[in-house]
Amino acid sequence: MKRVSTQQNRYFIWTLGCQMNLADSQRLASELEKLGLQAAESPRDADVLVVNTCVVRQGAEEKGVQRLHALHKLKRQQPEKIIGLMGCMVGVRDPLPLRKRFPFVDVFMAPSDPQPMVTFLKERGIEDSRAIEAEARALQDALQDELLILPAHERGNLVAAHVPIVYGCSHACSFCIIPFRRGVERSRSVGEIVAEVRSLARQGVKEVTLLGQIVDRYGKDIPDGPDLADLLRIVHEVGTAEGILRIRFLTSHPNWMTDKLLDAVAELPAVMPHIEVPVQAGDDEILRRMKRGYTQAQYRALIERIRARIPEVAINTDIIVGFPSETEAQFMQTYQLLEDLRLDKVHIAKYSPRPQTLSERTMPDDVPEAEKERRRQLLDEQHARISAERNAQWLGRRVEVLVEAAQGDKWRGRTPQNKLVFFADEQDRRGQLVEVEITWTGPWSMQGRLPSAAAQPDSLQAEAIQ
Repeated sequence: MKRVSTQQNRYFIWTLGCQMNLADSQRLASELEKLGLQAAESPRDADVLVVNTCVVRQGAEEKGVQRLHALHKLKRQQPEKIIGLMGCMVGVRDPLPLRKRFPFVDVFMAPSDPQPMVTFLKERGIEDSRAIEAEARALQDALQDELLILPAHERGNLVAAHVPIVYGCSHACSFCIIPFRRGVERSRSVGEIVAEVRSLARQGVKEVTLLGQIVDRYGKDIPDGPDLADLLRIVHEVGTAEGILRIRFLTSHPNWMTDKLLDAVAELPAVMPHIEVPVQAGDDEILRRMKRGYTQAQYRALIERIRARIPEVAINTDIIVGFPSETEAQFMQTYQLLEDLRLDKVHIAKYSPRPQTLSERTMPDDVPEAEKERRRQLLDEQHARISAERNAQWLGRRVEVLVEAAQGDKWRGRTPQNKLVFFADEQDRRGQLVEVEITWTGPWSMQGRLPSAAAQPDSLQAEAIQ
């Protein structure tokens, strides 16, 4: 068996798709760095190259395929490169068809499972390098108690991180391929989740987002187990003691957004007033064909309950336009729903049939592409208008911003509602909670300035000193 050169110690990961894929790529990077590999600045400098794929829409899958074709050319030029394919394109089933389609790929990894790459590299002798072993040992000694070791370029720099709490999905919407690719729901144990949150906090992370395909179904697969509200209270207690300043969760489903969960969000100071709850459509017949399990009236009532329980909450949603058989009148029901509810952010996608799903097997894709695009643009314009109007309410107000990073000559951060804010300051503000006065608002971001230090609350001054 060909053994890996001791000089092959750099990796590069492309991540496509959702926040869960971002978390999966971070876990893969963590495992690679435990072996002694380092992140490469460009693909050309890397010896291990991985594409972490998304197939939720046809366009996302095509991006992954295009990246693989580019790597095929690179592999022909430098056959010693190690190519990995990860994520929903691989799925949880036998990757044999993919092996035939992409024979130049060395390692196939199911979603959230970096182990095949780790095993491959060990079998190829990457641990034979004494320099690599020494580096790995030093890293392990420094962070020996941590469940998740952040990549070196992120330790001390990463302010916000994602923590998966439930893998897979057992609620099969008629259009969704995720259950076929990520498998059934599997909730992680409370102990493992808490250990990961502690680990991230000790490496400088200030905000964690708990992730699930349907995050509010956490614990449903565990008899008499904790639910998401219980988990939030535990993570809040442990996380804030370790230095976590903010906690979020996504993505929710209307059917499992309980009053108990809303009360936890309202009562826990570090859990942010930010809810992601997709509606997908505003017409009851389309919702039935999507197998969403609720009516538009029930969704409206949920939004009313959320706003009643959580002051100044931001609510985001997802919409699919051009679902099979969607008429103009049915689309306008969606338009009117969004007009009435005035949500903070709307993620809009055109329907594309996905293999094995119920809609692909039983429902003709009969809305013309041009009509899908027209409907998408109409909702885009509506969304920009409503978002600008909602953000305008913050003009002249002071908001608490968690600073994530520098961008150009300004700092970039987010409000409790997850709204993007930019402001200028000469001090290093990364990872701090800073009070910012909003001086300009637009649909997608806001600009602000720092009030005088004397005007800042004592709690914020203390945080800045720390």
